[in-house]
Amino acid sequence: MATKKVGTTGRFGARYGRKLKGKVAIIEKKLKSKHKCPYCHKLKVKRLAAGIWQCKSCEAKFTGKAYTI
Repeated sequence: MATKKVGTTGRFGARYGRKLKGKVAIIEKKLKSKHKCPYCHKLKVKRLAAGIWQCKSCEAKFTGKAYTI
């Protein structure tokens, strides 16, 4: 269960420590945020796998970083 303080890392419970969970929370926040397509400039890009992104609007598939474009 996620809370305001820990966000999506609430699923780890009391394991792994506060600093590591904080780093994971920052990465997941970037990963789940909306990304702009470099081709049609719409906020419709979704991550398919590590480094592989696809725009839901223009169906363009391209590579980028693992967690952000």
